[in-house]
Amino acid sequence: MTALLITDVRPWGRSATDVAVLDGRIVAALPEGVEPQVVPGRGRLLLPSFSDVHVHLDSTRIGLPFREHTGSPGIWPMVMNDRANWRSAELPVAERAELTLGRMIARGATRVRSYAQIDVDAGLERFDAVRRAKETHAGRCDVAVIAFPQAGLLREEGTVPLLEEALRQGADVMGGIDPCTLDRDPKGHLDVVFKLAERYQVPIDIHLHEPGHLGVFSTDLVIERVRALGMQGQVTMSHAYDLGSVDEATTRRLVETFAELDIAMATVAPARQQGLPLTALAEAGVRVGLGEDGQRDYWSPYGNADMLDRTWQLAFTHGFRADELIEHCVAIATVGGAAVLDATAPRLGGVADRPGLEVGHPAELLLVDGETVTSAVMDRGTDRTVIHAGRVVADGLALVPGAGQGLPDWRTSQ
Repeated sequence: MTALLITDVRPWGRSATDVAVLDGRIVAALPEGVEPQVVPGRGRLLLPSFSDVHVHLDSTRIGLPFREHTGSPGIWPMVMNDRANWRSAELPVAERAELTLGRMIARGATRVRSYAQIDVDAGLERFDAVRRAKETHAGRCDVAVIAFPQAGLLREEGTVPLLEEALRQGADVMGGIDPCTLDRDPKGHLDVVFKLAERYQVPIDIHLHEPGHLGVFSTDLVIERVRALGMQGQVTMSHAYDLGSVDEATTRRLVETFAELDIAMATVAPARQQGLPLTALAEAGVRVGLGEDGQRDYWSPYGNADMLDRTWQLAFTHGFRADELIEHCVAIATVGGAAVLDATAPRLGGVADRPGLEVGHPAELLLVDGETVTSAVMDRGTDRTVIHAGRVVADGLALVPGAGQGLPDWRTSQ
């Protein structure tokens, strides 16, 4: 039996209170005779911990020297740039993935969905690296690994058998990407994605960069398959930057259909905002989560392993100023993402909903300094304590020794 007593904290910025945790869940009170570990809140905010639903641990360069960005516009040129560089990094991919995941945990993420690129260039090497990072931090964070065809499924012979082998070895999610522009065979691409997902009983995550009408066309093909195969609650559309750019009627139809079929969305808070509107998605009950995408890798120099920083970016790129909307971005980055990762988890019921800290909820928690939730997003302070499965796993931006397997602490406190 493991017990915590978190003293003098302000759940979602409300009045100060003590919060009890028993065997990984929030409880109304601890049983008599139980001696808990006391976690001093010191008046800090108590929030659900972050859920990063879209990160590429297999391409990260967090902690390594900056390199000049050499990628060219377009998905395929960027894939080729990554292929030309990923093996020459100063550390092997597995160590880089471990380092970055450790930093993410230390900053407040305890639920993560990571892509692992599988193609004829990398084989299963990058998949194995992400799985090693998952195992290293198993006591600190829950990680789901996506078997991801970054270079497409059909344009290079031998890709599909590799993806199936990854699923056979335990990949948690089947990935897809740009069915029209990358493979130029949307039916063939999606047939493979849904067939493998059905065979291995895993959910699906579709990377969609396709613009305007073309992106809507690919999305409608996904919708057809979700409906025909009864895969409600099993599909996430990631990025989908442009689905809100066609016209109001199409935007409304997609929001309503995503709600009807329980299709989730993952955003990385891009600078260009023509996706489906966050507020409309929330009011319709569509599950939406946030992710950090690539982390200072061969695709982009951006990223710092901090989901609180990415939450600021989500609010900023949407032009949000009202406290309610900025707090909604925190809700998306925490419990919103948790519901993307697990369709049975508590989900947001609207822009003003702030779940995740009630009795019975899992003790996936973050203590952070701030006058209000909005001020915490603006200031992004460093006085943080991270709790996973009812145990303190990080404090002051460093992993706690003994809280699960892991890297030496110096590797996550730099």
